[in-house]
Amino acid sequence: MGKFIIKRFLSLIPTMFLLVTVSFFIIRLAPGGPFSNEKKLTAEVEQNLMKKYHMDEPLFQQYLRYMGGALQGDLGPSFKNKDYTVNELIGQSMPNSLILGVTALCIALIFGSLVGLSSAVKQNSWIDYTAMSWASLGISIPLFVVAPIAVLIFAMKLHWLPSSGWITSRAGLLTLIMPAMTLALPYFSSIARLTRASVLEVLRSDYVRTAYAKGLKKSTVLFRHVLRGALLPVVTYLGPAFAGIVTGSVVIEQVFLVPGIGNYFVKSALNRDYTLIIGTVIVYSLILVLMNFIVDILYSFLDPRISYK
Repeated sequence: MGKFIIKRFLSLIPTMFLLVTVSFFIIRLAPGGPFSNEKKLTAEVEQNLMKKYHMDEPLFQQYLRYMGGALQGDLGPSFKNKDYTVNELIGQSMPNSLILGVTALCIALIFGSLVGLSSAVKQNSWIDYTAMSWASLGISIPLFVVAPIAVLIFAMKLHWLPSSGWITSRAGLLTLIMPAMTLALPYFSSIARLTRASVLEVLRSDYVRTAYAKGLKKSTVLFRHVLRGALLPVVTYLGPAFAGIVTGSVVIEQVFLVPGIGNYFVKSALNRDYTLIIGTVIVYSLILVLMNFIVDILYSFLDPRISYK
């Protein structure tokens, strides 16, 4: 197990190296540039800017310079956000996106697993039909529709929650409830459907029938044996889901005015802020590969039949 973890972790290095390399050259080869705007710069000013950010050097030399800095943890200066480095911008915004994403994923995992389990146990009942109908709606309706409706109902009509803001404001944690619940909706729906299908399969297995035959309580069988075995597909889904819930929070951050990294991701793409684009790509890619790495390790704890040699 230890050797597998080390090998799997070391395999992340060439993956990240390839992602950064491909991102660097694709962005640089795209038409336009960070200094292309509506107001035409004079040749002298543009030349000085190119020299300041080392963009007058050959492309491969720029790549080596950037990789050298990235290996030391320096993602370079932002071309559009003056007097700020990419590290500072990501450091300010990433914790907010992580708080929102982790909260939303926890909500989706807890309630999705419980709803999926209840739906499978009460198969073909009104509970099953109602739960799966809501799950289908949660997957079908996009977030840019759900978010404004949530603001209209819970903020404008009922006045239960603030319409926007963040936990650092006067409203505090209340500002987290609506964006987290909205962001969790499609992931809750997917987890509920996955859990239901997996639980139905596990309920028909021999070891569950044996557990019932031994006289174990229904709750013990469901939570200790059935749910543990049924969580494997859900755990597989959680790896990319965590990366998706952080990167996919762009719409939520815009609607609820959350100061997260999604704002910088959109603005950097529109402004051709090369260093900030690559910086956000590195962060998102790192989250994805690390979560997949963690999922691989969790497999052996959830299912003793899985072993790594």
